[in-house]
Amino acid sequence: MWLDLYLGMAVVLSVECKPLNKGTHNKLLVISFDGFRWDYDQDVDTPHMDKLVVDGVKAKYITPPAITMTSPSHFTTITGRWIEDHGVVHNMMFNSTTHQKVVHKATLKRSEWWDNGALPLWITAQNQGLKTGSFFFPGGAANYSGQSVNRAVVEETGQQDDNETEWQQNIDTVLSWFTEEDFDFVTLYYGEPDNVGHAKGPDHPDRKTIIKQIDRTIGYLREAIQRDGLTDNLNIIITSDHGMTTVKKRPLVDEIILSKYLNFFNLVYFELLDYGGFGMITPKKGKEQQVYDALMKAPNLTVYKKEDMPENFHLSKNDRIQPIIVIADLGFNLNSRFIVYVNKGDHGFHMDEMDMKTIFRAFGPDFKNSYLSEPFDSVHIYPLMCKLLQIDPAPNNGSLSITEGMLVQNGGRRNQMSLGVLASIFVYILFVM
Repeated sequence: MWLDLYLGMAVVLSVECKPLNKGTHNKLLVISFDGFRWDYDQDVDTPHMDKLVVDGVKAKYITPPAITMTSPSHFTTITGRWIEDHGVVHNMMFNSTTHQKVVHKATLKRSEWWDNGALPLWITAQNQGLKTGSFFFPGGAANYSGQSVNRAVVEETGQQDDNETEWQQNIDTVLSWFTEEDFDFVTLYYGEPDNVGHAKGPDHPDRKTIIKQIDRTIGYLREAIQRDGLTDNLNIIITSDHGMTTVKKRPLVDEIILSKYLNFFNLVYFELLDYGGFGMITPKKGKEQQVYDALMKAPNLTVYKKEDMPENFHLSKNDRIQPIIVIADLGFNLNSRFIVYVNKGDHGFHMDEMDMKTIFRAFGPDFKNSYLSEPFDSVHIYPLMCKLLQIDPAPNNGSLSITEGMLVQNGGRRNQMSLGVLASIFVYILFVM
């Protein structure tokens, strides 16, 4: 009898306590709320986000890549590559030779803008036998060297971004992909609070209203996960792409108008300006030094030659980066010839500005409870996702060592009994019963 009991317990110990092996993974849903600044939940009542601090993981904040815009930042998250490596260097698709510019939402459907050799996680996971999907997530509708995500929903121009009923319906849709179609990995994107931050500014009461709506949506998500029986096998990561800051305007400041310092007609061949705090300029042939010297006279502006970009920007090695890069001081929008920008809030500024930092939350069977992470760069989210899905990552610039402390048993399942607990049970049965 005791021999049988011992052998039985030994089997349990070997099965229940082994770490998460390749091929035995939980599912993963990654949700991005565009423009969710790191501190947006600190002046609003957010009971559901507060509960995540107890039930899961919170980072103090995360730092986006150098171009704090929607498309470049999201593609860093989904590829684990710096911007100079993945090549999505702006929200707009552009061609500096033909002067073609394609607006942001139209760019989302243009594979030639996204397919630059860096494979997003959707494709890497599919190539290793997983089913993946994208709902509105930037880049999710593109083809990558002839490969596309199993299921993609593309944001339509003019769609209402703040309809709470539609937000809940989107959650129901992606959860059905997990329950009815056995998807392994899905990304879901919401355009708020970015829209409100632009239109009203980060300090406007409407921003607080939309944060409360996001909090209710997270509450709905958790109820839906329980309703659909996914509590024990679905991990959730909630993050964003960049923060938001108040635009500084007259009469409080002298706004930047670059034509005061630079003759565009004589000196500039191509430019990407008037889009927040980041811009690029291609001088006419032989005029690069003259353009650089002229821009250096503009106040509230930092000017770089491409070859002199600081290494931590990770921008200098891509052909799409133009010869002159300009970054405005926090809150100063780049106006090329005259002031056309009407936004009250914006981004695109230096990634080390606190107003550009953003959020990271995570919960599920593979994440610890009540774990507060130190800040980290968003590029490190990629190897964490690969670890959760138990797939081999594509080449990337992230490091699992930054985030693996968030995980239960370094990637094991939270509901597995520990070796110590099982051993104690065995000893109790052997000597007491």
